[in-house]
Amino acid sequence: MKAAVFQSWRLILIGFAGCAAFGAIFWQLGQLHLVRGPALAASAEDARRSLVPLEARRGDIRDSRGVLLAGTRPHVVVGIDPAFFRDDDLPKLPELARILGLDTNEVKRAATTRYRSEGGRPIRWVRLGQVDDATYDAALALRVRGFYGTRGFERHYPAESLAAQILGFINREGVAVMGVEQQMDFYLRGQPGWRISESDGRRRELAAFRVREAPPVEGFNVVLTIDSVVQSMVEAEIRALAETFSPDGISIIVTEARSGAVLAMANYPTFDPNRFWEFPLENQRNRAVTDSLEPGSTFKIVPVAAALEERLISPETLIHCSLPVVQYAGRSVRLPSDVRELGEIPLTTVVARSSNRGAAMIGMMLGSRRLHDYSALFGFGSRTNWPLGGEIPGRLHPVERWDGLTISRLPAGYAVSATPLQIHMATATLANGGLRPQPYLLSRVVDRTGANIMHFEPRAPVRVVSEETARTMADLLAKVVSPEGTARRAALPGMRVAGKTGTSRKIIDGRYSRTDHFASFTGFFPAEAPEFVITVIVDNPRSSGVGFGGVVAAPAFRNIAEGLVRYFAIEAPRPERELARFP
Repeated sequence: MKAAVFQSWRLILIGFAGCAAFGAIFWQLGQLHLVRGPALAASAEDARRSLVPLEARRGDIRDSRGVLLAGTRPHVVVGIDPAFFRDDDLPKLPELARILGLDTNEVKRAATTRYRSEGGRPIRWVRLGQVDDATYDAALALRVRGFYGTRGFERHYPAESLAAQILGFINREGVAVMGVEQQMDFYLRGQPGWRISESDGRRRELAAFRVREAPPVEGFNVVLTIDSVVQSMVEAEIRALAETFSPDGISIIVTEARSGAVLAMANYPTFDPNRFWEFPLENQRNRAVTDSLEPGSTFKIVPVAAALEERLISPETLIHCSLPVVQYAGRSVRLPSDVRELGEIPLTTVVARSSNRGAAMIGMMLGSRRLHDYSALFGFGSRTNWPLGGEIPGRLHPVERWDGLTISRLPAGYAVSATPLQIHMATATLANGGLRPQPYLLSRVVDRTGANIMHFEPRAPVRVVSEETARTMADLLAKVVSPEGTARRAALPGMRVAGKTGTSRKIIDGRYSRTDHFASFTGFFPAEAPEFVITVIVDNPRSSGVGFGGVVAAPAFRNIAEGLVRYFAIEAPRPERELARFP
């Protein structure tokens, strides 16, 4: 009897426990489906659905003839997920490593190391590298489980360091840094797209369940005035100068005489934007617009042109260049020294022999106010409107801040600082008939079909001196590039060149150095009908003697000019033409 009662109670307890368990299950199911169901369904949907960004292809940067300077090419970042790799794929790894150009042990280690450390977090993906589409397709054909890639775009500079400081680059975070890349980023970068899609439990996209897609829009192309052939000439000459003189820096600029279009601008040292991280940060600096120097004798074109414009002198005017001290404004002013005593010589010889004392005498004829104002008109002390930014204005003190020696030092190119581009545009003023052009670099923005989206025109030039004065200056500067001038090494066979040398001492520890200096030459050709303006500035050339501008920079000018004559098939003007032809 007792056993039957015990059995009955045990059945009741088991039945009660079973009912309680099933009740709890049904209660939970009710909560999941009826109470929390909609929220959980939405959460699951969100987990499966993802917003996939679609990268836009960045636009190209091309030179004036359509040559690619900066482009974008597709690439695939490949890797392997150890969590999905299977050991039966181990025999395939040597072939996978061969296709990817990697060490077999490296690939095997990436595929089989599943945890960061013993008992640590699992490794979900190991980057193996970056490959092109063909390589990726070949690797996928091996069907190694866990191996996959992500498609994207890579910025590429096919000419490597060519025009690097003008182009700029895209850093590893995809940000445009300096140059055209940064200035024109709005047009180049395009519009990224997006896609709403679903993924399976292994996070693989289910293409059949794509909900919505907005395709990316490619960026526009930017066309520059740069000519890659001319740029290559300039950079080859820079390499030759660097090898010969081991300087601290070099800047060379080439522009069209009338439009101010920049055909080439290069500096030393430079860098390769494809591997920008391998070079010192200072190599990215565009020294032609970011660095300044006291221009020295290249500045003498300012007081001479100003005095001619004011009818104070003529090419035949005799100027005494042997006086160490003269009277000016009721006080004695010490004049700068010359390399040799020149005595009383005509203006033509003052310019050809680059007399410091002769320039100082002309500056005092002008007076402080006119000397300052003409210097400003030639562009010194203000930016040239370089379109890529980073430009400094140089330094031209107001007359009120001049000391007792400025009136004699400024005409010789001291007590003033300027960028290489400012010096270049001052020379371009004379090549352009007395109209100071502004540098013109950005030409057009076009779409993939070549249709114009935006067109840039050269900015209006500023009248500095008359055509007559510019014509006279062209003739005077042609004497500099002659057997009796300081720049005979800049001469071109059968063609007149006009230009000016410069050799200016550098300030080291607050004092003018006797060993460190800048050597420069700036000029244009043909002198009668200017086509191109070239400026060469070498920072501290190292040679057995003083590296004068006529010895260091003038030959570089000649080499580039000879290349331009051949490339553009320039002919010397006929003798019956006027001395200079301007628009």
